[in-house]
Amino acid sequence: MLVNKETFENIEELKLKIDELKSFSEKHEIDLSDAITNLENHLSEYEPEEETKEMDTWDRIQLSRHLERPTTQNYIDSIFDDFIELHGDRLYADDPAIIGGIGTFEGIPVTVIGNQKGQNTKENLHRRFGMAQPEGYRKALRLMQQANKFNRPIVTFINTAGAFPGKEAEERGQSEAIARNLREMASFGVPIICFVIGEGGSGGALALGIGNKIFMLENTFYSVISPEGAAALLWKNSTQAKRAAEALKVSAQDLYDLGIVDAVVSEPAGGAHKDMEQQSTYIKNTLRKALHDLSSMGSEELIEQRYEKFRKIGEFEESLEN
Repeated sequence: MLVNKETFENIEELKLKIDELKSFSEKHEIDLSDAITNLENHLSEYEPEEETKEMDTWDRIQLSRHLERPTTQNYIDSIFDDFIELHGDRLYADDPAIIGGIGTFEGIPVTVIGNQKGQNTKENLHRRFGMAQPEGYRKALRLMQQANKFNRPIVTFINTAGAFPGKEAEERGQSEAIARNLREMASFGVPIICFVIGEGGSGGALALGIGNKIFMLENTFYSVISPEGAAALLWKNSTQAKRAAEALKVSAQDLYDLGIVDAVVSEPAGGAHKDMEQQSTYIKNTLRKALHDLSSMGSEELIEQRYEKFRKIGEFEESLEN
């Protein structure tokens, strides 16, 4: 997305206004969908036309948040057959921010789980923009435990700005639910294949990201904190988000170069939303190869490979000094 500075500032102003209206609507339970939709339509007019290969990290982050970007449900409908959605965590409620169930991929039974954003403003408010509460992570864990019991591979689609930050989520054990997912996913003796399809924000994303194979679509990001949040902490100024994005090394190519993800999945020119059928084909091809590569590994070998994968992340130096 190559745009001039004046246009880019207009995009930021529009995004800020949309976020303010969404926050006000959710907080006060007032339906402002017409006003929000109107602004979102204006925002779509700034959609980039240049090929994505010329974009920088911040441009790719903006594209990862595109209003028309395919969701987990879109990919489930396109890639998997005979999908049956399963609901509830058997403890509190069913969280619409995470969807999951059982389907088949080219005849192979699999469990599919992912963050689900809405297709419009009302649906986004209902699904909290893909930001899950504890019951969402517990639902995901229940489905993964079931997959492990019946020896089904697990496929996850990650697309969230983070875990839901509300008080009620903390009261119901948000951090414990995420931590338990990390621990349990590390112990499953079935293949776990993860795709970052949009935003990959903080622990909310990592709770579905402990996989044997981790892939990122070309115009996505994966980070412990959003660029806006990092900028607010480091420079006390969220408008420095572009600077933070470059410093954090959060793009798909950055994380591949650092050895954190296994491959970068190509996107059609202009982004995944430009040709969802083609994007689904790219994901299918990647998933097919990953399942083939992991199919020869036994349960203990899968657990060990996953353990070693995460142990190797990061760089350090050993000092001989006392």
